[in-house]
Amino acid sequence: MSVSPRPGSLRLAFATWTRRPELTADDARAAEALGRRGHRVTPVPWDAREVAWTAFDAVVVRSVWDYHLRPAEFLRWVGAVEAAGTPLLNPPVVLRWNHHKSYLRDLADRGVETVPTIWLPRGASPDLAGLLAARGWSEAVVKPAVSASAHETWVIPGAPTADDQRRLGALLETREALVQPLLPEVRSPGEWSLVFFGGAFSHALLKRPRPGDFRVQEELGGRADPVDPPPHLVAQAERVLAAAPAPCLYARVDGVERAGRLVLMELELIEPVLYFGAAAAAPDRFASALGGLLGEGRSHSQIE
Repeated sequence: MSVSPRPGSLRLAFATWTRRPELTADDARAAEALGRRGHRVTPVPWDAREVAWTAFDAVVVRSVWDYHLRPAEFLRWVGAVEAAGTPLLNPPVVLRWNHHKSYLRDLADRGVETVPTIWLPRGASPDLAGLLAARGWSEAVVKPAVSASAHETWVIPGAPTADDQRRLGALLETREALVQPLLPEVRSPGEWSLVFFGGAFSHALLKRPRPGDFRVQEELGGRADPVDPPPHLVAQAERVLAAAPAPCLYARVDGVERAGRLVLMELELIEPVLYFGAAAAAPDRFASALGGLLGEGRSHSQIE
């Protein structure tokens, strides 16, 4: 694959996935903002064969929405782009750290308030009812330790059933899992998503599931409304992001507010929807952050 940008522009790959190789409508807004600055964005599936990643000044990880189904392969790709010397954003150290939900345990160890979590290793045979009863959790969520978009995630609305126990056993046959209480704030008032570019706050949304559900993803019936967050939530989200292992081009801090404090649910640093349409200035903020990280108008061989 060859790229022929205008003189002085950056040649950028937005990493996508094979089933949807084109830019998402949301990411197209960012590409347009970059185009106004003279840069060229090319969508490329992350696992596409015979791609010369060195032809680009940077690879921006975007809609790699199958990475959690093939994590070992995805991490090999991260290593290959890194070895080629092409800047990868977010940085490889961040992608490796964030791909497994053990990053939540790391953040908790650093003082970030996270959802209480039971960590279950692969091959374990826990008594699910006993685990929940011991903690007094009336509702719980089970999910794989490597997961995205609520894949293989389900809610236990009361006492676990035999089917819940069997389902957890099947999950643990092949991977690690975690169990968390279902926080009532997810349903009302909702889950916050605070979006950052280059470490600076850009915009926020309040997401709610459809009635009777717990999943806030729009493709699953949830809704996301642009909302101005209170300053104390922004400040707490900034502290969460500061605990990441390296500065990030983009980040989405997801959590709920409880007694004035942000309880972190996810720190999304790989493939989150960034809701560029939620704030008119968001695409240009993203473009500015990217240009600042790379040094606009220089090839990656010139980037320090």
